[in-house]
Amino acid sequence: MSAFKRLLAALLLGVMAPCAALAAPLEAYGRLPAIETAQVSPDGASLALIVTNGERRKIAIRDLATGVTSVLDSGDAKVRDLQWAGSGHLLIIATLTGSENNLSVRRGEYGRVYDYNLAARKMRPLMNDIELVVNAIFARPMVRSVDGKPVVYVSGLVEEAGKTRMGLLRIGLDLGFTRLDNAGVPDTSDWLVGLDGQPLASTDYTVLSGRWALKVLRKGGWVKARELNDLDETPTLVGLGRDGRSALVRSLDDGARAYREVSAETAAWGDPTPMAVGAEPILDPQSRRLMGFASFQGGARKAELFDVRDQAIWNAVVAAYPGDRVDIVSWSDDRRKLVALVDSPTTGPAYALVDLGAKASTWIGDAYPELKAADISEVRPIRFAARDGLMLTGFVTLPRSRTAEKLPLVILPHPGPDTHDDPGFNWWAQALAGRGYAVLQINYRGSDGQGAGLLKAGYGQWGRKMQSDLADGVAELARQGLADPKRVCLLGEDYGGYAALAGMTLEPGRYRCGVAVGGISDPGRLIAWIRNEKGSTALRGWARYLGVDDKDAPGLKALSPLAHAADASGPILLIHGQDDVVVPYAQSTAMAEALKAAGKPVEFLTLQDEDHWLTNGTTRRQALAGVAAFLEKSNPPR
Repeated sequence: MSAFKRLLAALLLGVMAPCAALAAPLEAYGRLPAIETAQVSPDGASLALIVTNGERRKIAIRDLATGVTSVLDSGDAKVRDLQWAGSGHLLIIATLTGSENNLSVRRGEYGRVYDYNLAARKMRPLMNDIELVVNAIFARPMVRSVDGKPVVYVSGLVEEAGKTRMGLLRIGLDLGFTRLDNAGVPDTSDWLVGLDGQPLASTDYTVLSGRWALKVLRKGGWVKARELNDLDETPTLVGLGRDGRSALVRSLDDGARAYREVSAETAAWGDPTPMAVGAEPILDPQSRRLMGFASFQGGARKAELFDVRDQAIWNAVVAAYPGDRVDIVSWSDDRRKLVALVDSPTTGPAYALVDLGAKASTWIGDAYPELKAADISEVRPIRFAARDGLMLTGFVTLPRSRTAEKLPLVILPHPGPDTHDDPGFNWWAQALAGRGYAVLQINYRGSDGQGAGLLKAGYGQWGRKMQSDLADGVAELARQGLADPKRVCLLGEDYGGYAALAGMTLEPGRYRCGVAVGGISDPGRLIAWIRNEKGSTALRGWARYLGVDDKDAPGLKALSPLAHAADASGPILLIHGQDDVVVPYAQSTAMAEALKAAGKPVEFLTLQDEDHWLTNGTTRRQALAGVAAFLEKSNPPR
């Protein structure tokens, strides 16, 4: 074992050894991934990783030539991502939940960025040398090389002439300065910087009117390329177009997400860039220039890259891991070294460093090193027709320890609702399958990534057909003989938490028990909170599924689990992080009180210092342990 692997093992494996049972201990599934990301430097000389021991995160930086590894202790910071700024600086992106001190605008999850200088071996927080309204970033940093020096550009809230606006900040990493590069206008919401370090595009958004505009910078000044009103979803500046001189913009077109390359020279909005259904852009890790698109097809991630050489490299890496789901997560500038995330259906996800020059691949490490092949359950695709004929897809995870006949079932509706499930490793599903349950994940109507038809079919169907799709999935598994329809529980986060509560209260008698993690108990209260705390843009996103945007709208009470708490027909477990800024903690406290008042069986697990995403290792394991114990009592696996 190399010195690096020994060090990595020491960082990762402060963990329990698996027991002799068919499945690993519950903790092995519930710990944070041992490796959360791996990024190779632009010159291919260094490798940076976010590693954990299941509880705390650290940053490991390895010199690939010498094997020397530096380890940075990130403390309790919620490190979200790593980004190279040239090859001599590593940006560490973290978030914190705040509403005090300089985070006084609104309570939220705010991004901070730190710079680690490899030569000086020093780390410092950025933007501390300039007075900001909120010392935070609001989009991914943009890295550019200006006069041969790495410069970082970020969107940040500044005060100009007594008014708050989203300004463009320029941070010189080698010289250690921050300056306001462009103050924008009062409605400026985001910025895009060209390869030359000059502003290329910006967006404006007017909250009261809902007006959104895209402007591009031409030689004669700023030109408006597009103006839209009354949007369901505000368009987003994603990065640069494939030529490096245009803006890549994502928008919602007729229910489907589309991408356009808007040229600064012509300012033409134009037609969307052709891509596969549900595809997402692949961007160069340094310039954020569009390289192509990737989509999940037949359970595999398929990439369509514009450059023939890039496509050949991608195809070769995928071919090296037959039967696995492969994604290239980082490239060096010359494309000779890259990091691949290899998600095996038999051994789980892991990272590999591929050196094309040496024609070699080095295994960096497993995301879940305690789990062996015997601990990973089969994920089987399903396809069925909902009761109205709409075709739906999904996945069922089947326990290895039992014959796949009339199994107790846990439905795991995904959050969003405009997200989707794929056949990759899901720690909730694998943990519960290891306990003897079949686990069903459905891309119900309203899910994205499957085309405009399925997404739009969910509009106005919150608590209605989005809910009945879950029941139709159970009926399909019962028809196949895989699941026992009398032993079904619901477990969901976010919207999935609403689906669990709705199943128990709006469909009494259908399910045996329900678990809501950061779930929504009362859509009316959520509407009022979003309108007050987040504004009309966020509200439009929810409203298109609810079908209304007024907390007192007729019929909304009929969709409220809180209003129907007295109808709950089985035990309910509520789990909520106290630092949740997406779904208020009060959504669970109110539901718990209503269930108790109605004499219904309810348990409430509060996660201290936890956000909406179960970011902390301790509370994530606490949540999983609570769910497993609850299911054991309410719907025993045997």
